[in-house]
Amino acid sequence: MDEPTSHFPSDRIKLNVGGKLFETTLSTLRSGGPDSLLFALSNRPNSDPNPVFIDRDPEIFSVLLSLLRSNRLPSTARRFSNHELADEALYYGVESHLKSAMSPPPLSGIDASLVSTVRPASEGFASAFTAGANDGSVWIAHGGQISSYDWNLIHTGTIRTHLEDVTSICRVYSEVAALGSDSEAGLHFYDFSGGRNVGAVHWRDPSDPRIFKARVSAIADSPSSVFASFYCPHKENSVLVIDKSTLQLQSEFGRQNGSSAKNLVPGKLTWLPERGVVVGSSVTCGAFGFSGYIRLWDPRSGDVVWETNEPGSGRSVRFGDPFADVGVDVEESMLFKVCSKSGDLAMADLRSLKEDPWIYLQDNNPSLKTTQGGNNTVIHCYKKQVFVGRGGGLEVWSRVANSRTVVEKENGVCEGLYRRNFVDKVEDSERGVIVKIEGGGERLFVCRENAEGIEVWESSNSSTLVLLL
Repeated sequence: MDEPTSHFPSDRIKLNVGGKLFETTLSTLRSGGPDSLLFALSNRPNSDPNPVFIDRDPEIFSVLLSLLRSNRLPSTARRFSNHELADEALYYGVESHLKSAMSPPPLSGIDASLVSTVRPASEGFASAFTAGANDGSVWIAHGGQISSYDWNLIHTGTIRTHLEDVTSICRVYSEVAALGSDSEAGLHFYDFSGGRNVGAVHWRDPSDPRIFKARVSAIADSPSSVFASFYCPHKENSVLVIDKSTLQLQSEFGRQNGSSAKNLVPGKLTWLPERGVVVGSSVTCGAFGFSGYIRLWDPRSGDVVWETNEPGSGRSVRFGDPFADVGVDVEESMLFKVCSKSGDLAMADLRSLKEDPWIYLQDNNPSLKTTQGGNNTVIHCYKKQVFVGRGGGLEVWSRVANSRTVVEKENGVCEGLYRRNFVDKVEDSERGVIVKIEGGGERLFVCRENAEGIEVWESSNSSTLVLLL
């Protein structure tokens, strides 16, 4: 008759890891979680006096054991690369504990710094990228290839697509991306787990011969749909709605001929869940300056809910100073624009849009240099903050808690609601013109013109264990 399972009276267990003895408590091992290897070992009967032998690196095991004891990584962890720690954590089934300990703190643009630059091994110049909203991972398109990096910024694989180059990318599932190219027609879906093409959608209309070789300009997604703006050689354009479960064309809206600035293909698309609308914008710069539009569509009906064209609308004091770029704060349901001449930042409440909804933010901090607009201005809203790239410089506008705001009704200028600060240092701004900003997890990713790789920015009090790649 087998003896019942029992443990040392002291609730202790001995392990032999790579020839080095460890003694710990059962509760420490079980803190790794019921699915971990260490939890399984804690249920071993104590009838065998010999320590459990594990043929792994004892030094890294010591780090992980310390992590289970205190929920923090010890200073000895600095001797190992992130890759080594992640591999061992995966083996023992405690990867979630390591991820929690190594993840950066909440992103604060005021207190952010450059911690690494992710560079693909081949063709290091990124043509597009998309960040993981929850975990701070990133997928980078370079040429016709896409390289993926996990939450720890460790390279997990590279796939080669059939496209010559990828100029737009959106992660629609954890392992599936929607891709577009300026050189080839269609929206293409790739599964990273198998490295294969799992679908494609083309914009066609047998009744209209102008609709052919339609390429993708921008991509966005909702929980159930993928939205892609298509454009044809003769400037016809439209936004297509693709069913996310079947990857099949569902409908289209916003069809127009882009012979004028107010009818160009949307260069940015954003899904706004609070209102169930798609926000699209387009901007172009010609001999007479900037012009463009912002438009809100209801994808179910295809109707335009609200729109503005610049120049051509707005207060007289702002006429002739149209936007150079547009950003949407999804969390706060706010719309932001950067003026092309003055460089001023303006916001509008997407829940109460009207003919002229703009309030222009003003920061009178004398220590900050005067901002400028122009071609090299990009904007991105993330974590209730507004990040603006002006040439090579990066700044953040953060909302001031419990502030008293003063709005000058005649000119629509607001003071005190947001505070502006520079994220970067002078040497950072000299690395090249910022062309795209995107947030993911608690990280900010920045791409610069003619610069290899994607910059990774985190709050400056992040763990010193984040290594430069």
